[in-house]
Amino acid sequence: MATTIKLEGEVRDEFGKGAARRMRVAKQIPATIYAGGEAPVFVKLPMKETTLSLRHTNALFSIAFGDQTKMAVVKDVQRNPVKRIVEHIDFYEVKAGEKIDVEVPVFVEGTPKGVAVAFVDVQELKVRADVANLPEKIVVNVDGLTDGTKILLKDVVLPEGAELDMDDLEESVVTVEVPEDATESTAAPEAAADAAPADAAAPAADAK
Repeated sequence: MATTIKLEGEVRDEFGKGAARRMRVAKQIPATIYAGGEAPVFVKLPMKETTLSLRHTNALFSIAFGDQTKMAVVKDVQRNPVKRIVEHIDFYEVKAGEKIDVEVPVFVEGTPKGVAVAFVDVQELKVRADVANLPEKIVVNVDGLTDGTKILLKDVVLPEGAELDMDDLEESVVTVEVPEDATESTAAPEAAADAAPADAAAPAADAK
């Protein structure tokens, strides 16, 4: 379920690099709220609270400014390439009951059988869901799966109310396999064991 985050902002009436710099000094982040077919709204938001809120994937924001409150989701975040601080945020306004497409990260849980390892083939899935119930992540269970197992898009269990918005349902999302280095490491002791009798016989021949 989507995390709803409330932010108290202010209307922004200054623009340009100088204005943005002054806002950052005042611990504020310039932001723009876009809405389809309507003029965008320019606001400034508290830096600390807003930056922390961006840790939540696909969060639903309730942004209050002046006498208005708008529901929105993050469209784009611009960060300073060196300091990594947030310099600007683009939001997209949404309405209650609306369904939108979002990118949801894939995580695995559980332990495959033996030395097999789970590899995520598709890092994010495109999912369509209600704005009030946007998933933050999709978890794929690989517990006990064996080498060569593939979990396809059609096999992924989605959160309630969400549906895949992707074309190829036969595409592999997670692959379980034994890494090559693991195969080599297990083969080495076996080779050493096979060679042991011949090595052991050499001293006996010398003794004669």
